[in-house]
Amino acid sequence: MSETQHGFVNQLHHEQHPSTTGSTTTAGVPSGSDRNSLSVGAAGPLLLHDVSLIETLAHFDREKVPERLPHAKGSGAFGRFVVTEDVSRWTKAAAFQQGAESEALVRFSTVAGEQGSPDTWRDVRGFAVRLYTSEGNHDVVGNNTPIFFVRDPMKFPHFIRSQRRLPDSGLRSNNMQWDFWTSTPESAHQVTYLMGDRGLPKTWRHMNGYSSHTYMWVNAEGERFFVKYHWHSEQGVENLTNEEAGQLAGEDADFHRRDLFDAIERGDHPSWTLSMQIMPYEEAKTYRINPFDLTKVWPHADYPLVKVGTLTLDRNPVNFHAEIEQAAFSPSNQVPGTGVSPDKMLLARVFSYPDAQRHRIGANFQHLPVNQPKVQTNAYQFDGPMAFLHSGNQPTYAPNSYDRPWSDETGPVENGWEADGELVRSAYTLRADDDDFTQPGILVREVYSEEQRQRLVETVVGSLMPDDVREPVLSRVFEYWRNVDENIGRRVEEAYRAAKGDQVPGAGPKDEDSGTPDAEGVRPEASASAQPGHAADS
Repeated sequence: MSETQHGFVNQLHHEQHPSTTGSTTTAGVPSGSDRNSLSVGAAGPLLLHDVSLIETLAHFDREKVPERLPHAKGSGAFGRFVVTEDVSRWTKAAAFQQGAESEALVRFSTVAGEQGSPDTWRDVRGFAVRLYTSEGNHDVVGNNTPIFFVRDPMKFPHFIRSQRRLPDSGLRSNNMQWDFWTSTPESAHQVTYLMGDRGLPKTWRHMNGYSSHTYMWVNAEGERFFVKYHWHSEQGVENLTNEEAGQLAGEDADFHRRDLFDAIERGDHPSWTLSMQIMPYEEAKTYRINPFDLTKVWPHADYPLVKVGTLTLDRNPVNFHAEIEQAAFSPSNQVPGTGVSPDKMLLARVFSYPDAQRHRIGANFQHLPVNQPKVQTNAYQFDGPMAFLHSGNQPTYAPNSYDRPWSDETGPVENGWEADGELVRSAYTLRADDDDFTQPGILVREVYSEEQRQRLVETVVGSLMPDDVREPVLSRVFEYWRNVDENIGRRVEEAYRAAKGDQVPGAGPKDEDSGTPDAEGVRPEASASAQPGHAADS
């Protein structure tokens, strides 16, 4: 995509005439005034035929598009992605061949907050990457955590609503948030991340990004692999304390947005290393963890990271609305050599993301320069509102006899998979290590330090202190954390009741905290050989 397109200095197809000495209407006609309305006398009524006034007000009433439902608050920047390693044994995608360079757009965001909310609130951060490749746009949507709260898309709208506001007061509610989480045990892994240090990244530059979802790569020989994308910050991972985040939320609600923009302006260009976890296609059928379950990680001991290249952001938007607010990411944008997987959440997002953009921006959102691919398109989609691009006097149907190309592939697709079974409404089939609490327990015991565990307890208790967290939700919260880790659950309940001046029912003498790992980061009673591992940098 050219600098002109990214700068949104749009040129019409016909010859341009010199501009007038002042402003114009959108029809190019000189405006009467940008300061004074047309009236009958200085104090008389205004007139409907004051085109400048009517156009100004009518467009002002419509100048915003609906904000995203989740991920409303955010920002982003442009840059480049350079492949430094040879990964051709796993993918034939042109953008991932050694030496290839693609223009890139990255948007960072919070999940739950509205556009005006502070971007330092505790929340998961969105990390959406678009590569403008020589084969079309390739989008990888993800977060700053490698997992998510739910694994079935039917639950997603319910989860998002539990993070929003009450219908009567319009206030956010910790009670309904914890009600959903404790009623949905698969959320435990993500909630353990969220309540830990990485729930408050210092800046967007100082956090990792993950596809979270499982995608597919296909090589030139047609071999298929399931993959996960890991974007590791070359600035290091740094986080805020609750106190720092709260202070920043009051002083500068746009702290993260400002930090990214200012860093790039001063030439401090943030970068991330892309590495992949790669699982051979056949191994996915029998791996002890369902590899398509979005609430699980693949232990690095089983599937170590494979370095691919470097993503660098070096150019700020010149128009936030046009280039960031109207950027429309979608995991449906997959180039040859890549694809999706049987991940249920991913498959639903393949539909839901572009459908949301059709509602939010319009049926022809792909015509906007920020969403246009660098390559020439030949799509059989026509007309509709705001149809800017068109194919001229060519057939609008396929097949046709007049030299307009059309596609007619048959047979198995190269980036597909087999499926056989009756139609059912069902969760994933459980595998050997497919419970909801093992991995978050390992995260607490073997990855978090004792200081991090203490901050986790304090954060959880702080989220419970408002009196709207009430029974039966409150008791389920204590049970939820005992299921993650018995000692963490005990500490959460004791700290909460101490803060409230209550006694823990049936509390006896305190055992020594067995949650502290040994020198190698493993609890004596929970060795890595006994349970599926957890990558420390996930």
